[in-house]
Amino acid sequence: MDMIYVPAFILLFLICFCKSDDRLTPTKPLSPGDRLISDGGIFALGFFSLKNSSANSYVGIWYNQIPERTYVWVANRDSPITSSSSGKFVVTNNSDLVLLDSKGSTLWTTSNNITSEAAGTAAILLDTGNLVIRLSNGTDIWQSFHYPTDTLLPNMTTPLSSKNKLYRPFVAWRGPDDLSTGDYSSGSDSSLVPQVFIWNGTRPYWRRAAWTAALVNNVYQRNTGAFMFETIERRGAEFYITYTVSNGSPNMLAKLHYTGMVKVLTWNSKSSSWDVFMEYPSHGCDSYASCGPFGYCDGTEAIPTCKCLDGFESAGLNYSLGCQRKKELKCDGTYSFITLSGMKTPDKFLYIRNRSFDQCAEECRSNCSCNAYAYANLSSLGSLDTVGDSSRCLVWMGELVDTGKPASGASENLYLRISSSSANEKKIVILKIVLPAVACLLVLTCIYLGCKSRGKRRRKGQSTHMLKHLNAYKLGNEDTELPSVGFDEILTATNNFSDYNMLGKGGFGKVYKGILEDGMEVAVKRLSMGSGQGIEEFKNEVVLIAKLQHRNLARLLGYCIHEDEKLLIYEYLPNRSLDAFLFDATKNFMLDWLSRFMVIKGIARGLLYLHQDSRLTVIHRDLKASNILLDAQMSPKISDFGMARIFGGNEQQANTNRVVGTYGYMSPEYAMEGYFSVKSDTYSFGVLLLEIVSGLRISSPHLTMDFPNLIAYAWSLWVDENTRELVDRLVVESCPLDDVLRCVHIGLLCVQDHPNARPPMSSIVFMLENETALLPAPKKPTYFSLRNHEAEDWRKYMERSENNMSITTLEGR
Repeated sequence: MDMIYVPAFILLFLICFCKSDDRLTPTKPLSPGDRLISDGGIFALGFFSLKNSSANSYVGIWYNQIPERTYVWVANRDSPITSSSSGKFVVTNNSDLVLLDSKGSTLWTTSNNITSEAAGTAAILLDTGNLVIRLSNGTDIWQSFHYPTDTLLPNMTTPLSSKNKLYRPFVAWRGPDDLSTGDYSSGSDSSLVPQVFIWNGTRPYWRRAAWTAALVNNVYQRNTGAFMFETIERRGAEFYITYTVSNGSPNMLAKLHYTGMVKVLTWNSKSSSWDVFMEYPSHGCDSYASCGPFGYCDGTEAIPTCKCLDGFESAGLNYSLGCQRKKELKCDGTYSFITLSGMKTPDKFLYIRNRSFDQCAEECRSNCSCNAYAYANLSSLGSLDTVGDSSRCLVWMGELVDTGKPASGASENLYLRISSSSANEKKIVILKIVLPAVACLLVLTCIYLGCKSRGKRRRKGQSTHMLKHLNAYKLGNEDTELPSVGFDEILTATNNFSDYNMLGKGGFGKVYKGILEDGMEVAVKRLSMGSGQGIEEFKNEVVLIAKLQHRNLARLLGYCIHEDEKLLIYEYLPNRSLDAFLFDATKNFMLDWLSRFMVIKGIARGLLYLHQDSRLTVIHRDLKASNILLDAQMSPKISDFGMARIFGGNEQQANTNRVVGTYGYMSPEYAMEGYFSVKSDTYSFGVLLLEIVSGLRISSPHLTMDFPNLIAYAWSLWVDENTRELVDRLVVESCPLDDVLRCVHIGLLCVQDHPNARPPMSSIVFMLENETALLPAPKKPTYFSLRNHEAEDWRKYMERSENNMSITTLEGR
């Protein structure tokens, strides 16, 4: 009988002990060799020593299930336990955590001093990595998340104000084997618009711009499919920043390195190491004020470099002295404001509350000391509004320091004051130089002007005829009802088509961001003089898009015809085009599988509307990644209808002797014979679908050794039942594999050789939205393969094309 009871008693004791190994109580202290393990086994707390500094020991928290010891919090970083003494970590009767050495001296302690409920107090290590002191009533009176060392963990909420007594900046280690407080720290200033800083001692080392809507909610992603969400919110009069992660994400953290770098890390279980997928400062001139006053760091260059703001010139041989005005400002009205788009706002601003955009601009215009202003509306972020004020008006009364033009990420417009006379004086200097030359070439100039006048009269007649035709053109017996915008207003909106405002360029010209007189942001498509899009194409795009209304089509707002200028005014979409994300290694991590699948379905619905649900059948004829624009929610909108064709009545197909489009996206029958139909768009959609799933271009260079293009590569993997290899490594670990393989299957159905074998867009939409729908087996597609000299010409052409956005015209034979 005794032999039965003794093992049961021991087992009961062990069960109780295991349940309590995530906590300390006044009767259960922690000694060297002991460990607290969080309930899920994720984190451990205990005594430790560094490999190269075994003379000292510390109490800290680390990942329990990761073989590479990674410390996330240390209690006594500046008060180590020496080798001659052993320590003890205890919960006192005053509900405090205390670290004692062998002599009973206090090396580290909290300061709660609560005795009323001390009997039930425990220090508990949570699976989040947070060590909390919890009373018997469940109230947490202290937590390590409020006193971080150098590491920020998911679900850690950190105050963004030094006024809050719980605020503690992150402080880096002093060196790789010295975890005492180093020179670098990170936190925020105490202004009403908090900015995140890294300091080197008391000097700023790096700064993130004052927040906009884009900065308040950031998303970080890794190739494992993990997400880390960063959110800023207001609680009373204070602001807080919180990081969270999606379910199923691997271990993630952000660490302030002893070199001053912030490294965002994710654990790679395959390589058993931490991967760095983001760090800042990201490059040399990204450091604080590295380009000096009125200079800016241009991160859009291949090698980020310092430049001077418009109206300024270098003040020395390098940018250590910054830049100075080319012409001194006078408070006599001889100045103007220019818009610098895509800028990181400078430091040392003045925050003015309760202002509209116009009022903010007037605050700067009416003060001669004001050099610039910026404005943001945070009305969509209700948690940040204070007393109903959703405005964020910033003005700069002195030097502009630490500004830049980031290659990606959050940016905004900066309105800069410059001297109006600078441009006039520049013109005078030019006249003085060229006047003698003009006199010498007067005869030739007259002859040239005479010839040009005859051509201009012809073009003016064409433009006048075109304008009348546009105004009179009817579609379905209805006027276009599309407003004409004045050329002068477009010049003002785009700062005379400034390079700062340019969003991109393609075969038909350039696209600029503009702000109209009413404050509306627009995208202005300026057709180049020598572009392939002539009067018919321009008329086609204006009249066609004015009549198309669908959530997945880009909305045309107006047009402008001025002499030889032809311009289209579209709605402004902040995320630009799909190819800017899909094929950019610095941005493609933002396209997780859910975003990609939403883009695929949105494009399919847009094409279904064009082919079937609009009043007339519309064939786009140039569907590709650069013609898919993304709004703020990453929803797709099909754009660029210059090459589209309209079918009426029972007309379903046509033939042309001028084949237009982009190589790789064109169906075989269209590229070779000029025959096109709605199934031509279906083929292009299939190519685009394969690109979105794989993250590869249709003509990705690394495929050319074994396969002529992406279609051949996808088909080979499909036949070998190895389609998983096609999926982009950024999403393959986290996406529902059945959904992705289904998309590849649909893509192969779309690129089949014969048009009749390709499913209509109505069937494609059904197959995408119904996972139980049966799919027919695809047939082997045709692979386009250029002859050697054609392939070489094409390669050189693509190298010259910027962002691969050019339109290629292939003449039929």
